[in-house]
Amino acid sequence: MYRSELVTELQMQSIFTDVGKLNLRDPSTYFVIPAVPGQVPPSSASAAWVSGDGEAHFAVASVAGGMLIVRLPAHDVQGSVSVLELKQSSVVQRFLAGWMPTAMRGDQSPSDVPLSLAVRQLESDTFIFALCQDHKLRMWSYKDQMCLMVADMLEYMPVNRDVRSSLGQGHKLRLSFSSSTGLCLGVYLNIPKRGQFCVFQLVSTESNRFSLDHISSLFATQETLVDFSLTSTDVWALWLDDENQTVVKYINFEHNTAGQWNQVFVQPPPEEEVNIGEDQDPRETYLETLFSPGRFTASALLKALQIYRRGAERIADLSWEALKKEVTVAVESELQGSVTEYEFSQEEYRQLQVEFWSKFYACCLQYQEDLSAPLALHINPCTSTVCLLKKGFMSFLVPCFAVDHLYLSSDDNLSSEEETPLAEDPDVARDVLQLVQCLRMVGESVSGEMAYIIEKALEHLQSPECAAEQVLEILLANDNDNVIEDIQNKLQDIRNPVNAMAILLREMDYETEAEMEGNLAAAQPLGVRVNLSQLYGSSPAVAVVCQAVCQSAMTRVLFCRDLLILQQLYLRLGDHVYLGGGGQLLQMQQDLIPRTAYLLCSYYLVRWASQCLSTAVPLDTLDANLQHLSVLELSDSPALSPNKSVLSPQTVVELFYQNVARRVIVSQIYAQQNTPLSQAALNWPQMISAIVGYLSQHLWPSNPGFLFPECLMGNCQYTQLQEYIRLISPWCQVNVGSCRFVLGQCYLATGEGHKALQCFQEAATEVERENFLLRLTGTEEEEEAATAPRLQYYNKVLRLLEDVGLPELVIQLATMAIPEAANDVRSQAALRTRIFKHHLDLGHNSQAYEALTQNPDSSRQLDCLRQLVVVLCERAQLRDLVQFPYVNLHDEVVSIIESRARAVDLMTHNYYELLYAFHINRHNYRKAGTVMFEYGMRLGREVRTRHGLQKQVNCYLAAMNCLRLIRPDYAWIVQPASGGVYERPGTSPKRSHDGESAAGPVSRQIEILELKDLEKEYTLARSRLTLAQHDPAAAAIAGSASAVEMVALLVQAGLYDSALSLCQTFQLLLNSVFEGLAFKCIKLQYNGEAGQNEAWNWLAANQLSSVITTKEYSATDEAWRLLSSYLDSYPSQNAQYHRCVINKLLSHGVPLPDWLVNGYKAVDAAGLLRLYLNFDLLEPAVELVLEYVDALLGKGHQYFGIERPLSATAPLVWLPYVSIDQLLQALHENQANTNNSRLYNKLQESLAHYYTIVEQATIRRQKSA
Repeated sequence: MYRSELVTELQMQSIFTDVGKLNLRDPSTYFVIPAVPGQVPPSSASAAWVSGDGEAHFAVASVAGGMLIVRLPAHDVQGSVSVLELKQSSVVQRFLAGWMPTAMRGDQSPSDVPLSLAVRQLESDTFIFALCQDHKLRMWSYKDQMCLMVADMLEYMPVNRDVRSSLGQGHKLRLSFSSSTGLCLGVYLNIPKRGQFCVFQLVSTESNRFSLDHISSLFATQETLVDFSLTSTDVWALWLDDENQTVVKYINFEHNTAGQWNQVFVQPPPEEEVNIGEDQDPRETYLETLFSPGRFTASALLKALQIYRRGAERIADLSWEALKKEVTVAVESELQGSVTEYEFSQEEYRQLQVEFWSKFYACCLQYQEDLSAPLALHINPCTSTVCLLKKGFMSFLVPCFAVDHLYLSSDDNLSSEEETPLAEDPDVARDVLQLVQCLRMVGESVSGEMAYIIEKALEHLQSPECAAEQVLEILLANDNDNVIEDIQNKLQDIRNPVNAMAILLREMDYETEAEMEGNLAAAQPLGVRVNLSQLYGSSPAVAVVCQAVCQSAMTRVLFCRDLLILQQLYLRLGDHVYLGGGGQLLQMQQDLIPRTAYLLCSYYLVRWASQCLSTAVPLDTLDANLQHLSVLELSDSPALSPNKSVLSPQTVVELFYQNVARRVIVSQIYAQQNTPLSQAALNWPQMISAIVGYLSQHLWPSNPGFLFPECLMGNCQYTQLQEYIRLISPWCQVNVGSCRFVLGQCYLATGEGHKALQCFQEAATEVERENFLLRLTGTEEEEEAATAPRLQYYNKVLRLLEDVGLPELVIQLATMAIPEAANDVRSQAALRTRIFKHHLDLGHNSQAYEALTQNPDSSRQLDCLRQLVVVLCERAQLRDLVQFPYVNLHDEVVSIIESRARAVDLMTHNYYELLYAFHINRHNYRKAGTVMFEYGMRLGREVRTRHGLQKQVNCYLAAMNCLRLIRPDYAWIVQPASGGVYERPGTSPKRSHDGESAAGPVSRQIEILELKDLEKEYTLARSRLTLAQHDPAAAAIAGSASAVEMVALLVQAGLYDSALSLCQTFQLLLNSVFEGLAFKCIKLQYNGEAGQNEAWNWLAANQLSSVITTKEYSATDEAWRLLSSYLDSYPSQNAQYHRCVINKLLSHGVPLPDWLVNGYKAVDAAGLLRLYLNFDLLEPAVELVLEYVDALLGKGHQYFGIERPLSATAPLVWLPYVSIDQLLQALHENQANTNNSRLYNKLQESLAHYYTIVEQATIRRQKSA
């Protein structure tokens, strides 16, 4: 594991953390040196150290000479402040309570006032070194409180008497200690018009005597010395020149016989004037210059803005973009306020812009110069880090590369160079130095306008060679100072310019084939990794490293520019300056010039990246990008650094180094070093050079590593990434596919999906050749790992497009990828499935069907088909679903729809109706009828509602219609199985729905249904619906009722028409109907007005042949009339329906209506008589017999259905003798009743008369026979 964010900079405690806990007003924590009235301290020399027991000591120069030692107790120890005065004349310690300055006592020795103090703790003593006004160096022992040594510094330099007699000013003293040389002292003697450095070694004898061993004397330059530092080998000095510019130099004080100081190239101040091209906007140009990283500090900009506004209010700490906006508003407001005319030309407005922006720019230059004033120079003896402390900020010095050193060196330094590390051969080295001198001459001749020509060409992706040739033409046309002639003369001194140029180009080329994406070795301990992360990942370290890369890139852009111009000059002059012949010139034209142009473009790109600011990204954008990266399986989340303040705007190179490059570079460094980590990590010059070099390699566009663009993509720096790819596209042929891919990512983020698709397609051709794309195609799944890399790439991109939500692009890319999968059936099936899915999601039903039919995998094809059916059903796009041809898929479609139909809720999905339409569309009427019949059956079982019954009726009607469209011989269907027999999808073949072991399959007998069977089911369903419409509460009961049960339910509800129809269909007796209606009539007749209103409801549901409109007409009358009409409409054998009605009425003691009696006796008078007898109605029975006898004898015979009365010629007639005998017996037995007796006699008389007539008719018939 390696996490550079394990300990972040913000989590580390400052060294001032505990300062706030101290009571700074405690007398033990501070001391005030009393001032002497009328005297100003001649020196501010001071030194400080902390003893082994934690006491703080401060040595300060005393006004009266000597020094004061102020001792403060340790912070956790109670104590008081003590003061010790050290003077050479009297060494007396006086404590604070009784101490009085020597000047007040009149004992003054101003010549020994220290000008510079230094302290060194050696063994158990502390030695204080004082360089005094009398040019003498004094060494004091703090332990013994005595002066151990006095040395006159003027003995080591030739001076006159005036210098010796005058008091010194500006002398400086520095110490350096090393284990090899011991303690060395560096003394700077500030003599007017000349200064000198003297380096001494402190030597001690056995008798505790000390002396100075003079090592070297170095003469200083004419600049004003600000500060210097001493190391074990070098003297570093900080000066201000006559133009108030900072100058830093160093020299080796042991091995420099020539006394030549080495030049340090400090960062130059910003240009005094901004060159604005004709096609540039002044405001944009000045803003770009002002806010370019590394040019102006935020403090300088804020102060300039404060002055420019002429306001007293303080400007709060702003973000970099907010400050830029404030500056723009301030300058533009000043410009608008100065305009007095309403109309002026565009050129005049441009001049006004230049005037006001240059004014603000000049203000910024002044404050930047003030903040850049040097204060001190510091060298860390442990790490050799050189720091330059300035008024407004701090600078770090880093080693300069050989090429940069040669190009930046002054003419004097360059002419003194006798050898160069670039070449071992002295002749080659001399050629290189001569060539660099020519380059400097070219660079000095290039004006701002000429430089802008090449900058513009690089920015606009134009040919650098053509731009250099154009600049050369301008130089030749305006060579008033004969600079070109001087260059030509120098060129003639170069023996082999092609070789010298090749050496320089090779030295500047960062192209490498080495692995650039290593990881830290796991063997390195965690503590080392954390320390390295803190040391090289802090804000100052990041700024130093990236600024060093930027400075090097800026220098080498100029170097390559001048070299390209010089090469064009070589081609122009030809053999006049080079005697090597045309072959060498041809090599220069075909090889060196393209290489130089390539390097120029590369360094321009690195310089642009080092100056391009990163963009703050919202968290939701980062989250979305993280999700996309997780789809691509590229990296984890980017480090979310806190918002940069106005003081430190972050460039994209800093972002890259902080988040990605740092840990890779550290891994590379320690993979190549054999020294222990602790030693190597502290060697700042060596380490910073290696880090800068490796970072430049990672930024180099022609290297195979792709970490920088990947980092920009991962941190959502899309605008910067697009510009990066734009700049390298014409000339860089490395990682072309990877660049196209990340550019596609940028287009996705900006909503330009079709451009992104084109980029992804272009990147596919480079998948197998570029490491980034190969890593992109890596997968841990075994099946996908066996797929071709290009197909894996397409799969990753398809997932990305799906995650972004661009189905149209998914379809296009998947279609493009299909030819790649020509030999991979599994991948081709996956692509076809993807195409199908997104076409279906977009509503492209025809295209989805086409993709389905082209799928080579039958299982995937079946899945897609099932999804097509379900989705189109849910969308109610049934027409498309039915009309698809389904070549070779017909049975599968039917199976899917049937399976879905039997598995889902009938009322929410209409799969049966879909299947019906499917079969109808293909003229398969028998299948259609079967489907609708099964649908109706299930509706009857599962949906026992009025709506369900209505659909069931419609289903049976549709099934009947289907069979009627078939020839009668084939108008049959197979009885569908019950719901439990169907095999539901997803169920276990061995278990039932409740988990119990399922019984083995039982073979069932096939039942054939014809049209008449369907008509029966329809009638039954229709009667159920009628009942549900009349009484919704009865729908649940009627849903599963049989025909017999339905008759009873209908009769109960008063739906006699439906009941009679159902009975006739199923050939059932109508007795229950007539009995039910008769009972209704009884209830109406005896319940009075209570049931009349309700009766009209069920009466209205039954149709009568005529309507009675009289006012006296009631529901009871209507009910009797309905009963009468039914008896007339449904005649039966022996009038059994009359008999059952009369039996019902008599059983309830209801008098028989005359129409009923008349109707029944006309059919079956004997049956009526038996009914009378069954209910003991003797008198009606007697009357019936009497009427029947009269009818036989010819009186009213038509009322009994007798065609001809009794006669000798008429057919035979008969009397129900058994019933009459039973009647006579009953009357005879009850003769106690006078009425019965009377009826008995009357009946006997009528029978006697009948017998007489029968006897006579019989005799006549016999005679006639």
